[in-house]
Amino acid sequence: MIPVGDENPTRITPYVNYLIICLCFIIFLWQISDGDGFFIYTITEFGLIPARILSGDGYVTFFTNMFLHGGWMHLIGNMFFLYIFGDNIEDSFGHLGYLVFYFTSGVLASLIWMLTEWGSPYPAVGASGAISGVMAAYLLLFPNARIRTLIRFGFFWHIIKVSASMMIGFWFLYQMFLAFLSFDAGVAYFAHIGGFVAGLILTKIFFGVSPSSFSVGDSKDPSGFCH
Repeated sequence: MIPVGDENPTRITPYVNYLIICLCFIIFLWQISDGDGFFIYTITEFGLIPARILSGDGYVTFFTNMFLHGGWMHLIGNMFFLYIFGDNIEDSFGHLGYLVFYFTSGVLASLIWMLTEWGSPYPAVGASGAISGVMAAYLLLFPNARIRTLIRFGFFWHIIKVSASMMIGFWFLYQMFLAFLSFDAGVAYFAHIGGFVAGLILTKIFFGVSPSSFSVGDSKDPSGFCH
């Protein structure tokens, strides 16, 4: 299942979401601006390396790694998911609340991944953990929102509409499947899982709601944050 859009209107312009997307593209252009050697430098200097953290250095990389990406497909895939799901979460949390939620989810995702890769000398980069938190919030707040989803049947691709609970639930189970079978050791699946769990917990803390408390296009402002 590949989401291509949703049918869930917003009440505010998601300036913070747009800013994060723009920053990630700008920073990636900086990463690739001076050849392969400089690209590797950006990953090793600003990516999250568990061994470096355990040595008492590089704590800022819990934050900086969220703006780096390992390639165009990594970047575009992440930003596309953030574009689809982030606007409604910013609408629900408010601009400041969304900013806090996004980065808290990302930091917690990195921390949980680090615990599964204790002492590793290899860096992790990407916004995937924070975006996983955004998807968890979407699942909790808008489980019945319709997601336009690209699905392959045989040799043909079709767009169908499924509920957010089905699409995001399937995505999370797929991450769990890949994490425990380790089909691709180059992907930090436990960061995805950690960000998702963090997003669920943070949404419950911020709102104190059950999944049925909000509906698509709900005009309530549950956040208490200034828009």
